[in-house]
Amino acid sequence: MTTSTENARPERSKRIVDIEHALAQVHDGMTVAIGGFINSSHPMLAVRGLIKRGVKNLTVVGAASSGLEIDLLIAAGCARRVVAPYVGGEVLAPIGPAFRTAVERGKVEVFELDEAMYYAGLRAAAQRVPFNPWRSGVGTSFPEINPAIKTFQDPINGETLLAIPALNIDIAFLHAAVSDPYGNVQYVGHGYGDRAIYAAADASFVQVEQVVSNEEIRKDPLRTAIPGADGIIRARFGAHPYSSPGYYTEDQAHIRDYVKAATAWAKADDFGPLGAYLDRFVTGPADHVDYLERVGLRRLLALDEY
Repeated sequence: MTTSTENARPERSKRIVDIEHALAQVHDGMTVAIGGFINSSHPMLAVRGLIKRGVKNLTVVGAASSGLEIDLLIAAGCARRVVAPYVGGEVLAPIGPAFRTAVERGKVEVFELDEAMYYAGLRAAAQRVPFNPWRSGVGTSFPEINPAIKTFQDPINGETLLAIPALNIDIAFLHAAVSDPYGNVQYVGHGYGDRAIYAAADASFVQVEQVVSNEEIRKDPLRTAIPGADGIIRARFGAHPYSSPGYYTEDQAHIRDYVKAATAWAKADDFGPLGAYLDRFVTGPADHVDYLERVGLRRLLALDEY
């Protein structure tokens, strides 16, 4: 005779966590990746949380084209080293003002590489090998500027190639449209380079605008970009002031306010406006809702895509 316990089906493990649980996994000196693309899809709830916790000496792996979320981490003193081919806000800021200033003053080290090398490094990390062989860039000054990139002789054909070191990531923070409770994440649109970051990271936490049922995910399983995040964080408007495709556009006025404050530090060595911005929108808010209230409901609702 079987018991009800013996007949019970095992329950799937839900991956929904709060932001504090995710942030508690990060410690000084770790390598942390931040997903998204220039002015879109950055996990800003996590970025502000890292700053508020006072984490230091991070190696920050940005996107192939990072936005000012990396600039903000630099301005707050969290980053020691930056791995990203680009840090800026396009027309809103051709180059991140805090990024440029910190590098020029020797406060932040830059791991020089181009976008193709960036993805080669992520691929090596995902494959758990020390480097990825790469032909493009042979004969350039990349190995001189970045000693971590090595030239070597291919043992098969004897040609000179570059060895792009693996970009090993301890923890990745990403932002997407939806996930089910079990960590199956789907984007609206492309999802940029987040898939490659996820594959290279030891652990990934994904903010989403909405948690949906597994049945909803299984309606179109080919859209599932991340099939098992370590943690899912509910974060409506969690990418603000950047866009979240399918939900809202970037808040250009807010981004310009940040750029103005960071530029005052860069050009006049005046940290006052930047400190005021950090106090009002990063360290000051008690939680995400408090942050959104400081931004203002009217402004948030005005960020329509059409």
